[in-house]
Amino acid sequence: NESNIPKDFPQLKNDTFLRAARGEQTQHVPVWCMRQAGRYLPEFREFRAGKDFFDTCRSPEACCELTLQPLRRFDFDASIIFSDILVVPQAMGMEVQMVPGKGPTFPDPLKDPEDLQRLKTKVDVQKELDYVFKAITLTRHKIEGKVPLIGFTGAPWTLMSYMIEGSGSKTFSKVKSWLYRYPEVSHMLLKRLTDVIVDYLLGQVAAGAQALQVFESHAGILGPVEFKAFCLPYLRDIARRVKDQLKETGQDVPMIVFAKDAHYGLEDLSQSYYDVVSLDWTIDPRLAREQTGGKVSLQGNMDPCALYAPKERISEIVKTMLEGFGTQRYIANLGHGMYPDMDPESVAAFVEAVHKHSRQMNKQQ
Repeated sequence: NESNIPKDFPQLKNDTFLRAARGEQTQHVPVWCMRQAGRYLPEFREFRAGKDFFDTCRSPEACCELTLQPLRRFDFDASIIFSDILVVPQAMGMEVQMVPGKGPTFPDPLKDPEDLQRLKTKVDVQKELDYVFKAITLTRHKIEGKVPLIGFTGAPWTLMSYMIEGSGSKTFSKVKSWLYRYPEVSHMLLKRLTDVIVDYLLGQVAAGAQALQVFESHAGILGPVEFKAFCLPYLRDIARRVKDQLKETGQDVPMIVFAKDAHYGLEDLSQSYYDVVSLDWTIDPRLAREQTGGKVSLQGNMDPCALYAPKERISEIVKTMLEGFGTQRYIANLGHGMYPDMDPESVAAFVEAVHKHSRQMNKQQ
């Protein structure tokens, strides 16, 4: 297969993030931030000004530039390709617009089971999402091996909830009503999403992604029973199928699952073929270690709002967090994405504190 041939990428210079993800020893705790390419950076706002969001997503050059911006400023140990989880519903034939002040919006969401007929039955990700693959390949070259590049996708349940709600929601009552009224149809849709996502993630690896993160951002709107029925089987299926197919080509790409607010799911998630379980800020690090029983590495989970604190305080918060997680099999991150009004200086303080404290703690052991 042509696309599986490595594209003469530059040698990786800092593999700390990949080592931590695989559970190997590291000298310092690696750190990156969800939404590290974003509106909190003046250069991001300047670059994006007056351009349509999804047009930007479809330009490999633009995605590459936005992915690299935070790396020029901060000593991150990983980068994540600039894109959006909603490119998957777009590839399936749905229209999505980014509405200023409102966020992502589907002008014509799925209202009842008959609407599934509007979705493409067979999605050729090589054709539909080619621009993401091109962006990954270009970025791999332009990063020059400085840090690994993470590819990502939204998870089936999270994508389904956007496709039915049409936008974000406080109650998610439209999509949740499907689970109770049309369980079979819901499973059918989740399965179709899963198939596209598996192809999409494999395409990202072929294009050069060195790790993969699956965002189940809306996990927490479900209770434990629905989570086990409508989230977990698909999350597991994605990891298992992607891993199995990569094994055939002798590849091992660490996979991260982030199921926001699914406290009750930690033990299950740690047994779901992912290498890393990423945590939101509402979870106690020691408890997370206990519940995941050393089966996986952990990622997270500083409250993003801690970045509003003075620098000294950020350093203390980081130190406490590191003491909770320990310095091995651990990737420092926020418990969710950055907010647009955050001070880049605070991000620098966060990254420096993680590196400094973790190096000291490793020396003391």
